[in-house]
Amino acid sequence: MLRILGSSSASSCAGRTRREFLRVGSLALGGLALSDIGSARASTPRAMLKDRAVVMLFLQGGPSHIEFFDPKMEAAEEFRSVTGEIPTKLPGITFGSSFPQLAARTDRIAVVRSFGSLNTDHQNYLSVAGARNPMNAGMGPIYSRIVGAMNTKTGMPSNAFLPPEAVDPQLKLKSNFETQSMQSLRGAGSLGAAYTPFDPSGGGELRKNLEMLLPRERFDHRKELLGELDGLRRRLDRTHAFEAIDSYQQQAYEVILRGVVQALDLTKEDKATLARYDTTRIFNQDEHQKWGDMRRTTNLLGKQMLLARRLVEAGCGFVTVCDAGWDMHANGNSPKQMALLDPMARQVDHAVAAFLDDLRDRGLSDKVLLVVTGEMGRTPRINKNGGRDHYGELTPLLLAGGGLRMGQVIGKSDRTASKPATERYTPQNLMATVMSTLFDIGELRLVSDLPSSLLRATTEGKPISELV
Repeated sequence: MLRILGSSSASSCAGRTRREFLRVGSLALGGLALSDIGSARASTPRAMLKDRAVVMLFLQGGPSHIEFFDPKMEAAEEFRSVTGEIPTKLPGITFGSSFPQLAARTDRIAVVRSFGSLNTDHQNYLSVAGARNPMNAGMGPIYSRIVGAMNTKTGMPSNAFLPPEAVDPQLKLKSNFETQSMQSLRGAGSLGAAYTPFDPSGGGELRKNLEMLLPRERFDHRKELLGELDGLRRRLDRTHAFEAIDSYQQQAYEVILRGVVQALDLTKEDKATLARYDTTRIFNQDEHQKWGDMRRTTNLLGKQMLLARRLVEAGCGFVTVCDAGWDMHANGNSPKQMALLDPMARQVDHAVAAFLDDLRDRGLSDKVLLVVTGEMGRTPRINKNGGRDHYGELTPLLLAGGGLRMGQVIGKSDRTASKPATERYTPQNLMATVMSTLFDIGELRLVSDLPSSLLRATTEGKPISELV
């Protein structure tokens, strides 16, 4: 438990003011006690671990594969993209017209048009995020189970989850993002609570184990929190308190005082970088949230992606970013004719393009794999309200970086974007691609202290062959 108390409180019995009081018990960065950080799984062989990280942008609700990257403008009107199409840098290849920036960067991305989640509901996000593995865990927790819950060199959690609330904690007052189904996306299943993602918004297991007691207005003002931590660090240095604790405990305090706090502090970024990522002007967030299906929609995706870059740069190996509101039935819970699809897609276009350019400028393109997908696609035939319903045969999938082969569209769908017309790729293929990016699979098979079910799930799949 972490408690940071306000300045108006009285002194404690130990003679410290409550403003100076920081109590650390068990900080749930994966559920480990702080004294265990660093020592946890320190014996895990490192030869199998590549110098790579993964950022998965999960578009919750089911983004339309047609309006994204397979517009089918030659099909009948009831099938073709309602947003039209835009040419890309690849000859003969078009995207939905909401993606002009990604269309201009097709030399740095790969789109899989024959990928399908084979899932048709919102409750089973793990059908994609975990490829229906027997542990019932997402790829992030699986990564943590293999490498340990902490990066022992940097003190960063190895696996993180970034909902919009990671940028704006006040969103909890306006939305119900903490649904049971979202917990499945961040859950670790039978792997155990120690491998749940670090969620800076306070959701999931973190809410149970990390408590910050600050007045609401001061908690929301992140500079106040950073000031409290900086002050504590100076007092610890002045009193030589670190000399009395062992090296693992010292590293634990560094997690709080240096690594995580700094990585999450967007004020450390150059103003030009912040402006590059900014998506708040693309649409009015409050206008979107007038419809039930859109209640978790925000215009904060750019800053979420910037936080993801900061986390992986600081040593986090797997970050899941969640953008919600993609349920496009046009049934009154979302506007008719999918009117909000275009601005939401333009936010994805802007945020992903900014992320890709930022990685390129920092020399990180080959070290970070970006995956963009959702739990399903949408029905090829437009319904009577001008919307599309749940559909699992085809699902949008974009990948970028990670040392994989970019500049291609892989596979194709049939003439109405109803089924794959070439080899079908599934979440099992996606998981195998991700794991082969993060690990030397041959070396991973030799790790003796991992459960056999975990090894089978991570080493026996077939990667998307055109990428590797």
